[in-house]
Amino acid sequence: MKQRAPLTLAAVTAALAAATGLAFLTAPAATPPDGTGRAAAARMPVERSVLVCPAPSSSDIAETTYTSLTPGKGGGNGTARLADKDGKAVLDLKEPGKPVAATASGAEAPALTGAAEGVLAPGWTAQQTTRVSAGQARGLLGLACTAPGTDFWFPGVSTAKGRQDYVHLTNPDDTVAEVAVKLHGPDGLLKDKPGTPDPVYDVAPRSTTKVSLAQLAPDSRLADATAHVTARSGRVGASVHVAEDGTGADWLPASAGPADTLVLPGIPADATSVRLVAFAPGEDDADLTVKLSGPTGPINPAGRERLHLKGGMTETLDLGDVTRGEAGSLLLAPADPKKAVPVVAALRVVRGTAAKQELAFVPASTPVGERATVADNRADDKATVLTLTASGADAKVRVTASPGTEGGQGAATEITLKGGTTRALTPPPAPSGGKGPYALTVETLSGGPVHAARTLTLPHDGIPMFTVQALGDDRSTVSVPRAAEDPSILLR
Repeated sequence: MKQRAPLTLAAVTAALAAATGLAFLTAPAATPPDGTGRAAAARMPVERSVLVCPAPSSSDIAETTYTSLTPGKGGGNGTARLADKDGKAVLDLKEPGKPVAATASGAEAPALTGAAEGVLAPGWTAQQTTRVSAGQARGLLGLACTAPGTDFWFPGVSTAKGRQDYVHLTNPDDTVAEVAVKLHGPDGLLKDKPGTPDPVYDVAPRSTTKVSLAQLAPDSRLADATAHVTARSGRVGASVHVAEDGTGADWLPASAGPADTLVLPGIPADATSVRLVAFAPGEDDADLTVKLSGPTGPINPAGRERLHLKGGMTETLDLGDVTRGEAGSLLLAPADPKKAVPVVAALRVVRGTAAKQELAFVPASTPVGERATVADNRADDKATVLTLTASGADAKVRVTASPGTEGGQGAATEITLKGGTTRALTPPPAPSGGKGPYALTVETLSGGPVHAARTLTLPHDGIPMFTVQALGDDRSTVSVPRAAEDPSILLR
C-alpha cells in the first residue's frame, strides 16, 4: 500500500480545471513545457505537514527536550503544534526561523502528534532528545519526529538476550490503523509458530502501541534481524526503541526504502565498533561493494570490501573501528551494476569501552535534496558535529544555523565538497548571543547528491553519550500540474 500525499488547494483546483475545462491555473515559478505540448508541473509549498513523536522513555529519571522549527523567515499566517492524545499542546511554534523548545521529566511523557499549516508547514521539523543517566535504558536517545506512513524497514533490530527492542506505532488520525510487523533473520522470515498468520496490531486513534520484537519469536534469539512494519489500513509513525544491557540505549529510525545504492552517513571519528546489518527484500541475492567515504575520498576497508546478501535473509558485517580517527560515511553499491538488487541497511555504532560504552544507530538515508533541517543542536564545545558526504559528483551546500530558542543571531556558511568525500564540521555554524538549542539547515546549491547527519554528544560520568540523526529532504514543496482551458473536453 502506498501513502497518498494530501492534495493542496492548488492541486485540487488544477484537477477541477482539467475535468471541466472552465478554469485556468497559473502556478508561480513554472518550468518550460517539456516539448510534448503539455505544460510542465510547478513546485509549490506544501500547505500542511504532520509529525508524530513516540513516548520518549519508560525511565523515571528520563529528561526529555523537544525542539521544533520551520526554516525560513517570518511573514504570513500559519500554525504548528505538537500535542498529546488529549489535545494538550506541548510545543506551539509561532513563526518561521525561530525555534521553540519544551521539556518533560520521567516515564509519563506521552507520545505526541501534530500538524503545521500555512507558512509553518513547509519544512516543519521536530526533535526529541532524552537523557537517562542510569539504569537499563541509560544513554542519550535522539529521534527526529517522523511523518506517518505505511511501510518501514528496520535492519539492526535484535531479539538477543540482553536486548530489549520495542517498535512504537503512533497513529495520528481519527480512525484505527491495522499494522503488521514481521521479523527476518539470517534464515529468513521468523514466525512464532509455523503456519500461523502474521500478527496484526490495532493502533487506536491518536495513540501509541508498543510491540516487543522478542515476543514475535520467543524461541529465537537473534543478535541481528530486520523488522518490516506495514500498515494494512490507516497510517502510523514507526520507530524502534533499543536498550542493550551494559552498552546503552537509543532509537533506531527506519532505513531509507530499498535501493541498490545506499549511503549511511555520520559514523563518529572515535567509533570503537561498527557493525553493518543489511537485508535484501525479495528472492534475489545481492552482492555489494563496501566503501568508507572519508576526508580524502572513498577507501575499501581491508578484508571487508564485499558483502553477499541472500534474498529474504539478514546479513551482518563487522567493520570494527573502521573510521580510525576520522568521521566518515559508509557507501554500499552493487558489485555488478547489471545485477543490482534493492537492499536496506543500518549500522550499530559503539563509542567508548568496557563499562563506559554507549551505542547509536546510523540507518541508510535519503539525500538532503533541496533542503533538510535537524533541530536540537547545542553550542557547547564539541557537542554537535555535522557530517556532509558528496556520494557522487562534487557539490556545494549552504549550512544555516537558526537563532537559539532563547534568542541570538543566526549564522550561515557555504561549503564545497569533492565527490566521494566526507567532511565533518566540528563545530558547525552556531548562533551568536542568546541561549538554548538551535536548528541546522542544509541546502544543496549545486552539484551531485549530498547526505548529511548530525551527531549530538552529551557526556555523563565518563560515558560518551551520543545520538546520530540523518537529515533527509524536508519535502517542503510538491509538484502541481499546470492546467489550461480545454473546451474540447465538453465535446467528448
